[in-house]
Amino acid sequence: MSDEKSTRLTNLWSDAKAAAMSEAERLVYRSNILGSDKRVTNYGGGNTSSKIRQKDPLTGEQVEVLWVKGSGGDSASIKLDGFATLYMDRLRALKGLYRGLEHEDEMVGYLPHCTFNLNPRAASIDTPLHAFVPRPFVDHMHPDAIIAIAAAKDSRTLTKEIFGDAIGWLPWKRPGFELGLWLGKFCEENPDAKGVILESHGLFTWGDTPKECYTTTIDTINQAIEWFEQQIKGKPAFGGAAAKSLPAAERRAIAARLMPRIRGGISQSGKLKIGHFDDSDAVLEFVNSKDLQALAALGTSCPDHFLRTKIRPLVLDFDPAKPDLDAVIAGLPQALDDYRASYAAYYERCKHPGSPAVRDANAVVYLMPGVGMFTFAADKATARISGEFYVNAINVMRGASAVSTYVGLPEQEAFDIEYWLLEEAKLQRMPKPKSLAGQIAFVTGGAGGIGKATATRLLREGACVVLADIDDAALAKANDELGAAFGEDFVRPFKLDVTDEAGVAAAFSQSAVEFGGVDILVSNAGISSSAPIEDTELSMWNRNMDILAKGYFLVSREAFRTFKQQQLGGNIVFIASKNGLAASPNAAAYCTAKAAEIHLARCLALEGAEHQIRVNTVNPDAVLRGSKIWTGEWREQRAAAYAMQPDELEEHYRKRSMLKRSVFPEDIAEAVYFLASDMSAKSTGNIINVDAGNAQSFTR
Repeated sequence: MSDEKSTRLTNLWSDAKAAAMSEAERLVYRSNILGSDKRVTNYGGGNTSSKIRQKDPLTGEQVEVLWVKGSGGDSASIKLDGFATLYMDRLRALKGLYRGLEHEDEMVGYLPHCTFNLNPRAASIDTPLHAFVPRPFVDHMHPDAIIAIAAAKDSRTLTKEIFGDAIGWLPWKRPGFELGLWLGKFCEENPDAKGVILESHGLFTWGDTPKECYTTTIDTINQAIEWFEQQIKGKPAFGGAAAKSLPAAERRAIAARLMPRIRGGISQSGKLKIGHFDDSDAVLEFVNSKDLQALAALGTSCPDHFLRTKIRPLVLDFDPAKPDLDAVIAGLPQALDDYRASYAAYYERCKHPGSPAVRDANAVVYLMPGVGMFTFAADKATARISGEFYVNAINVMRGASAVSTYVGLPEQEAFDIEYWLLEEAKLQRMPKPKSLAGQIAFVTGGAGGIGKATATRLLREGACVVLADIDDAALAKANDELGAAFGEDFVRPFKLDVTDEAGVAAAFSQSAVEFGGVDILVSNAGISSSAPIEDTELSMWNRNMDILAKGYFLVSREAFRTFKQQQLGGNIVFIASKNGLAASPNAAAYCTAKAAEIHLARCLALEGAEHQIRVNTVNPDAVLRGSKIWTGEWREQRAAAYAMQPDELEEHYRKRSMLKRSVFPEDIAEAVYFLASDMSAKSTGNIINVDAGNAQSFTR
């Protein structure tokens, strides 16, 4: 809805591609190209369907089967197994079982009885909406341009003005069996219509071929975009600007200071949150506007938007013309308390007998004039997607308020969706969170053998991880590997020299902006050197001390600062060495620096205890595989110290151990996970030796 021609959607349909596909494959194709553009539908939003003639596996007869996007799928990435399949004759027969609106929810329980070919994919609440449209191909999308019409006070009039009789209009009705009946009746009474706008919801379109259905969807959205461009040209959005954005660097600096404090204030219940920051042009235009407070208070309109972003956002009191972040921080606890009280009052006003218990009363969306938007959720992907949904809502409010009056979802309707028993059942079916879900780990030396193995172990348990390493190439490779394995949302790389004080501070600030803070520090950056004492140069001594002592101090100090801002406790694990306890020939600089690490950990454990900050140490020994410090000179030097060849060294260390076993990066990672998790919640100041047994390094 701007003046740019690029705002028009491109018709991506390829006859050549579609011709080589089965009907079910064309449904996947149609869904993917629709979902590829977030202006068509938001993540996970909307659904598509095809009614396909197939052979019944029991009778061998040809039957009509509804293929419809299953519950929880995303159009952009959905595959064949993401679709539910149901017998159309059984779906039509459900009309005879329907006992009326007050019994609507029970109809969901009948959908599994309509399943075709034992398909395990659960059918969504929108299944009747697709089933009862008497056309073979149906799209249901949530385009910003269409919802801007649907959320306008006079949406019915606007629909008629823009589309004539081609696209109809239906008043707000919660998705379900009743709305499916409404759609079927509309189609019967308007046989020439190509689609319908659902008030405060979205768009339904249909066709006799997949291409016709898809093309109608794209053309309808483009028609709305073009109409809005003509109507709002030259008009200031949201009543015009009331504030100016701060420079980008200042916005990020404010986010770095504020996000850990918000996160701490909303995670006190033990359910940690992950943050996301958005200072895009669309967000800044809204948070800087005159109508910010009035529009934000109305909440969102589309059910999909609302379920992701809560009843309304929290607007932080901040004047970018007179930026006083300290005042915002001082007032934050009260602002959070006030929001929670407001949410509790909303719950009490709207609850029904039998409503689920009140859920998390904290805001999801936080808006700050001159700075941008913060969103917090149980994981990074959900926090990011919640932000995307609120940007959709901003786009809707921009359009609706420019041509009419924006209307949010009525409070009682919003509550009835948020606390819908069917929605509650969906939440109850969600898998139990992993042990480190909601936690943020900062791993130095993250691209090396131990560092990457540790990051992998923590990611496997649900943590987000900042990979910090000085090696650009290794860092990029590790980030790509871990992002592919666990999802790009969960990993962030940062080039870091741990001896650079400003660089360390910047890295922790980046973690705050990207995820909301830090909960776990794994200090693992390493170096190695070997030389008789008389040949040990001062530069070698200083380099060991810089990286292994000063570097561990700098990252720990920054972690402590973040932990205290969050007030959620914290966890530090040092990767020291057996050589910190047991002397080794020709390695005075290395052994001394490692001993300093161990004693620093003990000191930090004393300081951190009253703040629930735990500090523990893992002492590896001879972890050669995947280790960068065991390549080149160090391996040769240690072999020379023991009068053997470099390729004999690993077997030497194995035989030297009491258990006669080699130690691998994954073994160290397992110890780190134990110390970082609640399994060791009552342990601090401890040392775990992972060295296959070495009497010299016994701690007692």
